[in-house]
Amino acid sequence: MKAITLTQPWATFVAHGIKTIETRSWSTAYRGWLAIHAAKGFPEWAKNLCVEKPFDFFLKRLGYTVETLPTGCVLAKANLIDCIRFTVGYEPPGHESEFGDFTIGRYGFIFAAIKRFEKPIPATGALNLWDWNIPDEQFRFHK
Repeated sequence: MKAITLTQPWATFVAHGIKTIETRSWSTAYRGWLAIHAAKGFPEWAKNLCVEKPFDFFLKRLGYTVETLPTGCVLAKANLIDCIRFTVGYEPPGHESEFGDFTIGRYGFIFAAIKRFEKPIPATGALNLWDWNIPDEQFRFHK
């Protein structure tokens, strides 16, 4: 399965369906299921965002703190249904604008049918889209 690595807290927000548009500087022609991987590294600037609005609100609602956000693991799978380029006049839906860089010329990976694993699955990430070999064990999804 293809996978994408996201820094926390964005990986958790995608896994919980709070964030459904991942913004990137690059495009992809790939469509289909992607494993959502939380990067092992958790930079200080990202940790600092977690205590600011609106990040703190959503993390509290989900029951996470900076210290409890999982890293170095696959959290969910999501169906990448589209990749769009942001143009003048594009308005991100809902609160998406608070969780991404929607600068004109950047790209948005549009996720649907997000399914979160019951337990994070340890994995080593990579840049861009990468291949994740799903472990042989049976993993269940949250309902």
